[in-house]
Amino acid sequence: MSAKSGGNGGFSPMTMVVLVLVGVISIAGLGVLSAYAPELKKGDDGGPHALSRSSVGYAALVRLLQGAGEPVLTSRGNLPTAAEGGLIVLTPAVGLSPADLGAFDDNGPVLVVLPKWRAVPDPRHRGWVRTLDVEAEQGALSVLPEALRKGLVLKTGAGEHAVRLSRPTGQAMGGRVRIRSPRTLAGPGWTPVLLNETGQPVLVMHAKTQTYVLADPDFLNTQGLKTLDGARTAVAILGLIRAPDTPVIFDLTLHGFKRTRSLIRLAVEPPLLGATLVLVALGLLAGGQAAVRFGPARPTRRAVALGKTALADNTAGLIRLARREHRMAPLYAGLIRTSAARAIGAPRGLEGQALDDFLDRASTTVGAAHTYSALADRARDASASDLMRVARDLHAWKQELIRGRP
Repeated sequence: MSAKSGGNGGFSPMTMVVLVLVGVISIAGLGVLSAYAPELKKGDDGGPHALSRSSVGYAALVRLLQGAGEPVLTSRGNLPTAAEGGLIVLTPAVGLSPADLGAFDDNGPVLVVLPKWRAVPDPRHRGWVRTLDVEAEQGALSVLPEALRKGLVLKTGAGEHAVRLSRPTGQAMGGRVRIRSPRTLAGPGWTPVLLNETGQPVLVMHAKTQTYVLADPDFLNTQGLKTLDGARTAVAILGLIRAPDTPVIFDLTLHGFKRTRSLIRLAVEPPLLGATLVLVALGLLAGGQAAVRFGPARPTRRAVALGKTALADNTAGLIRLARREHRMAPLYAGLIRTSAARAIGAPRGLEGQALDDFLDRASTTVGAAHTYSALADRARDASASDLMRVARDLHAWKQELIRGRP
């Protein structure tokens, strides 16, 4: 024979409740985190964007402008109304679709910083990179839309030079910045804005739009800001393009940090947050009711029963209405006596007290818990509240008498 289990079940009710709560909270947390994942990214991946602290990143420029008290925004989506007219800085990487840049049609100026360096993550420092080589000129220009790229020529110099930028009028801008493999840019339909010391354009403006293109990113990225002259030059370049009291907006959507529309975000943010909390409260109330309810839900019963059930209900109702329930106990005791005598084969002809004495002796012989006489006396004196107990004891006595199981 197999041994019986020593416990009531595999898990206690409290354990099940804790498991359910942990599961619900985990799923809800996963959903919320997935909805806000782009905004939770630190962006310290070494890429050429405004969250990167690497040598090719622009996080240092953002901190520099903030420290100088200039209005700066890092954009993950649609711009607020207060940012209209500000300078949008785009820092695309090689491989970006030119159509992505074409989506930035704004009332303010747009500065496109062309990519320059091929870099790989530094395994010894998180967020750092190692520059391998200079990007090919055609690869750097490929990030521009075809309408802007046509006729542009990007040139790369050799070695390292100390470059000081100036306006076409000869006015110097910033200080001297040491640039490796300096680049210049020129083409039909583009107006030179800043020149290097040899008179070649470094920053140009499209003649029909407010689009500016910077040939060499080392004037704005982290490695260009490692000196005081480099920082002054970067601030001067941005100050030359943007209008006074307008913000500098560094775009992050081109690098995968775009804030996307989500049904979960819509549900957990105003104005629909209140409706979501109400639905959660209703779910908790429904779950609590289901947990504490005993047994399955009762099916809907007919207002008027049919057949034998209707007859029994009506009879019980009449007896209850007449307040004569206690009169039923002696009759039930007599019915049990007749049924028990027939079941054990009592001699025929025994009636009244003689039959009661016979049943009492039989009760003593089998070791029953009660005798019939005692149960009959209880039935005669029973009140309405004692009927169920008396009926239960009479039934148990009959089962013991016929050697049944109580």
